[in-house]
Amino acid sequence: MKQLLLTVFAAFFILSVSQAQDAKKMLKNASKDLAKYYQDPINNIGKLDEALAAVNTAFNDDMVKADPESWIVRGEIYNSIGNAETNQLLLNPAYVVKTPNAGMEAVTAYKKAIELAVKKGQTKDAVNGLSESEALLSNSGISAFQASDYMTAFNNFNTYLDVSKLIRDNGGKSRLDDPVLKADIQYYNVVSGYYGKADDQVMIPLLMEMYAAGTDKSLVYEALFNIKSKSDETGAMRILEEGRVKFPDESGLLFAEINFYLQKGQLDVLTDKLKIAIAKEPDNVSVYTTLGNVYDQLVTKEREAGNLAKSGEYFGLAYDYYNQALAKDPKNFDATYSIGALYYNKAAAMTAELNKLSNDFSAAGTKKYNTIKGEMDGIFMQALPFFEKAEELDPTDLNTMIALKEISQCVLRVRQLISSIADSLPDFLLNHGLPYIRPLYPCGKMYNQSQNQNYSAAGPLLP
Repeated sequence: MKQLLLTVFAAFFILSVSQAQDAKKMLKNASKDLAKYYQDPINNIGKLDEALAAVNTAFNDDMVKADPESWIVRGEIYNSIGNAETNQLLLNPAYVVKTPNAGMEAVTAYKKAIELAVKKGQTKDAVNGLSESEALLSNSGISAFQASDYMTAFNNFNTYLDVSKLIRDNGGKSRLDDPVLKADIQYYNVVSGYYGKADDQVMIPLLMEMYAAGTDKSLVYEALFNIKSKSDETGAMRILEEGRVKFPDESGLLFAEINFYLQKGQLDVLTDKLKIAIAKEPDNVSVYTTLGNVYDQLVTKEREAGNLAKSGEYFGLAYDYYNQALAKDPKNFDATYSIGALYYNKAAAMTAELNKLSNDFSAAGTKKYNTIKGEMDGIFMQALPFFEKAEELDPTDLNTMIALKEISQCVLRVRQLISSIADSLPDFLLNHGLPYIRPLYPCGKMYNQSQNQNYSAAGPLLP
């Protein structure tokens, strides 16, 4: 039995040694392939793929993973692949990059090499490798940014900044030792993270670093305001006010403030701010529709409070700004639909008064009922062409379909109610000549679909 165990152990030991030797051999092959590539990069481009395959096979062995030299070789291969593909892209802009994460993979390898290093030379080699990776991270970040792939851009730029610090901490020199270049990368980084919707807790320290350094970029203030307003409105407003003073002509901060008040429902504050926005960007149609919508909501607010004169004043203002939007863009769906909803809601609000008069059969009550009903029907008909135009502009919009159905069925429901009520009355009441049977109007308020939208300055805010 003892002899059997020794035999099994020996066999296992021999197998392990053999596997370790195979892994080291694959690592050497990877180094050789890399060397051959450098001898003739144009004709030996395929050696990089062979080197990568060999090193990936070698890394199945734990002994290889524990060796900092192995990680340095891995980093060199990924750096070489990244540089080769960058050159291909320069020669042929249509070239599709096969290993877009080469820079990130190289950084991971060199970081591990520094972690495992037992000799100064190993650390130095890894740091030098990281210095080469910086260019890859920068190029990858810029390419992703230009393609509007903001999260990929953010990951590369943010890693670039981290690598720069790691290089300096280990006695090396970084491209970002240049304060101008560092400021540019910091800005590209926060813009990418902001538009890519990176985690707020990741973004705040990055933005605060630039804010504390006295940045000349208004988007830093805008992003800080939007993120902080979720949990610290007082602090967010302080930053916004500083930004508005420092950048009085930047519309991005104004639109951030407008969206904030829209979400809060503070309509009275918004009108003046939106008029300022129109003065800054007179061709931005969305600002006109937003201001029209604010007045539209004030119409409802004042009507429900019983302030009919003020409600009528706001109705005129809402109608005016919607029409100004249509003057600039006759095919603007939001403005077209919103005018229809403006008329519809005005008519629908009159049904409450009609319902109150439904049981007043006096001559005065009947006259008032007929007057209101005629006015209401006329306003419904004023809404109709705008909803029809909205349907033409977007046949798939559900709210428009509902609006058209509601208007067409209001008359039908009235007729049905008249018939059903008349059928239920005793004959002697009908025979004694009631003026007519008045229906209860069930038409409801239309949802103005533009009221929950956020609006921003025209055009992207790029660095």
